[in-house]
Amino acid sequence: MKIAHVFVEHPIYHLDHTFTYACDGFDLQRGVRVEVPFGRTHIIGFVSEVKEISEEEKKSYGFEIKSIDSVIDEEPLINEELFTLADWMADTYVAPKISCIQCMLPAKLKPKSTHGTIKMEAFVQYVKDINNLTIKQKTALEDLKAVKLMPRAAFYQKYKTPGKKLIALGCAKIIEKEASAFVNEIQVQESEFTLSTQQIQALHEIRKSKHHEVFLLHGATGSGKTEVFLQLASDTIKQGKQVVFLVPEISLTPLMVNRVKRRFGNALAIYHSGLNAQEKYEQYQLVKHHKVQIVVGTRSAVFMPFDDLGLIIMDEEHDTSYKQDRMPRYHSRDIAIERGKYHDAKVVLASATPCLESYARALKKVYHLVEMPQRINESFPEVKLVEMRQAIKNGEDATLSNTMLDAIYERLQRKEQVILLLNRRGYTPILRCISCGHVIQCPHCDVAMSYHKQDKQLKCHTCGYQMPVPTHCPSCGSSTWRYLGMGTQKLEELVQVKFPQAKILRMDADTTGKKNAHEDILQAFANHEADILLGTQMIAKGLDFEDVTLVGIVNGDAMLARSDYRSAELTYDLLEQASGRSGRGDKRGEVIIQAYDIHHYAILAAANHQYQYFFQREMKYRHMANYPPYTYLVSMVFQHKQEAAVSQSVSYAMEYLMKKEGFKVLGPAGLHKIKDEERTRILLKGKDQRQLSRMVKDVYDRHIASKQKARLEIDLAPIILE
Repeated sequence: MKIAHVFVEHPIYHLDHTFTYACDGFDLQRGVRVEVPFGRTHIIGFVSEVKEISEEEKKSYGFEIKSIDSVIDEEPLINEELFTLADWMADTYVAPKISCIQCMLPAKLKPKSTHGTIKMEAFVQYVKDINNLTIKQKTALEDLKAVKLMPRAAFYQKYKTPGKKLIALGCAKIIEKEASAFVNEIQVQESEFTLSTQQIQALHEIRKSKHHEVFLLHGATGSGKTEVFLQLASDTIKQGKQVVFLVPEISLTPLMVNRVKRRFGNALAIYHSGLNAQEKYEQYQLVKHHKVQIVVGTRSAVFMPFDDLGLIIMDEEHDTSYKQDRMPRYHSRDIAIERGKYHDAKVVLASATPCLESYARALKKVYHLVEMPQRINESFPEVKLVEMRQAIKNGEDATLSNTMLDAIYERLQRKEQVILLLNRRGYTPILRCISCGHVIQCPHCDVAMSYHKQDKQLKCHTCGYQMPVPTHCPSCGSSTWRYLGMGTQKLEELVQVKFPQAKILRMDADTTGKKNAHEDILQAFANHEADILLGTQMIAKGLDFEDVTLVGIVNGDAMLARSDYRSAELTYDLLEQASGRSGRGDKRGEVIIQAYDIHHYAILAAANHQYQYFFQREMKYRHMANYPPYTYLVSMVFQHKQEAAVSQSVSYAMEYLMKKEGFKVLGPAGLHKIKDEERTRILLKGKDQRQLSRMVKDVYDRHIASKQKARLEIDLAPIILE
């Protein structure tokens, strides 16, 4: 008897094992999807193993072995490398193996009952010649015979009546094939640049290694890191191997895609969350069937089905967008390094502001550090700090100081471009009653609702709930509201009032919801259809516009008010990256940072482009507080709509943890409610990462075994703590 061990589609820990099904009569391979009976329903599973058993072995199972219903795939979706990677992810991130497999595949291939159907396209195929055809029929058949296969729509557009007759006569037939992305050869528009001395040195350092090695390319903004990427990619493609460029956000994808296309001319695959399910599937198939050698994409592109990967480039490696916020909570950096080991491929982590953990590893020789400290144009922008307390005392505008207004006016007069950064979308973040001070909060989350003037709605930026502005205060009945704070919508309105002739583009989560919106906005700015690009942090990194000579940062120290231990690092990253958008061409650049605490070391380091200064200061605080990279953190969040259920689960976990040694327990700490769920967090802090992983796995197993009502969410390496 032939049996298959199958992981079922539900990513639940108590189902994190294989189920056994008979598969006699099926040509089954490890790594394909199958439909199987499961309880009273039928679901999708993933074959982990196929083997023959004897009748005696069959009896030892002790239950009736049901047969699989059907096989979905003709060939495996998951190869041996990805099976090994799924095992590593499940162990490293304490996640069900099936959830690790699901995150590797596009939606239409996920082992889920809800996976989408593949779009099919109709084609007309040549079959045979016959006698007694009309002239038009002969012409149509000769054209079809020359190409063998033609899209039905194109065939009917050219030969509708004779074409249908040919099908009726059996000279041609209609077949269906999977829709596929169009692969087009593009003419090379860009030759290789003359390299600077530091680019040559960086390339030499990376090229010296012939095998897998992780490089940290620490290059100043505007130092020419992208050209180094392209040169390395050229080396790899000449060897017949594959290359993946990872970028943290969709907004950066079109910029990297354009550079790659201009340089190499050949087609590439593009993979990010802005594509629909069918488009992702088509791009995935381009890689699987070796129609392209290069992939440019965001976080999940690291899982594309490579089989001869030679180079992984992770640009802006510090960015928090590389961390998955749902199970399995992987980091793309970890996956890139694991895949690099398997393929013996080089991994290049690049940033002007490397995360502290990466830079510390580089200093310890775990990564190979490559430095590019100088800009290509050898000119960093001048940075001015404006202390807003003093500006307000002087009677200046509380949002845009006179220094900022004068600088914007000067650029507009010179026909140069401006980028304005305010890392808060919406119109105002708080709506408060003037009479009693009541703040309108989301009814489902413990956060203030943000007012969006354009939609005339209050929106929760945590759960997405929307509501109209209430006519009266629910607390005291007053009808007078005060709009507190500033969002990008309000800033846009203010700038337009101050500079009525200026053309402004706003780029934030509200303006980039439509398909290709990121690309359209950036292209319009590149074409000088706007004088000012205004937005949130998505405009702070990766942009390269030669005529941008002023970057203005509003509320530059806002993130320092957060209680998160990374607040200083996030502040420095944002300011340094945003500053790097100014003066990238031949014109002198300027940056103006408005802040209330201009003497904070993170702001001073960004103003002077001194990463090492910031690194040393911040590492002292991390060492004193025993935070990463000096220790490891594990987060366990218990959540449920009933507070009592959360409390019970937390108490049960704490009772077990307090009996153990070798790590520190922080908490439990109550977190703000999200989507009507009460939440409490326990943090584990220790020097031994494996011990922490084992401990949290034990807590999870006990939590499941005792049938606790609360849901337990685990993050083995939390980047941001609320």
